[in-house]
Amino acid sequence: MKPTELLALLQDFYRERLALFDRHVKGAQAVADYEINNTYQYIIVREETHLTWLRTALVDLGGDVPAEFQALAVPARGAGEPRQHAVIEDDLQQQRDFVERWTPRVEAITHARHRNMLKVVLGEALEHRRFFEQALAGRDDLLGRRRGGATTGGGVLPVRWVE
Repeated sequence: MKPTELLALLQDFYRERLALFDRHVKGAQAVADYEINNTYQYIIVREETHLTWLRTALVDLGGDVPAEFQALAVPARGAGEPRQHAVIEDDLQQQRDFVERWTPRVEAITHARHRNMLKVVLGEALEHRRFFEQALAGRDDLLGRRRGGATTGGGVLPVRWVE
């Protein structure tokens, strides 16, 4: 693979990863369940890390870091739990599509460092897909179990900061 081809591929991967990141941030705003929202926050932080890796790789190759991407819509069906379910279902499908679309392209990369970096990103996308599957199955222990009947006391607040 020529350096210009590698750069173009990494830029495409970055755009799609950025679109999923943006979609997950917006999706988290529609997910009121405390445990599931915490899982979204975990996913978002990992995706920020992936984007940092990709930005560094693009700069190292002398390329531009794309600022624009194709935004992914958040399902607007219903409100409350039905909407939350629709958002999680959509995220699950987005993750499946992303991994299916990129796995063969990543395998074809001859540059070992970049190929391995993208494999890690795809591996974590599979982990995130598993979180979405578990959330849809009604699991509330996505990031671990609470001790001795501890509870969250309800859902998340509709705004990030309360003064």
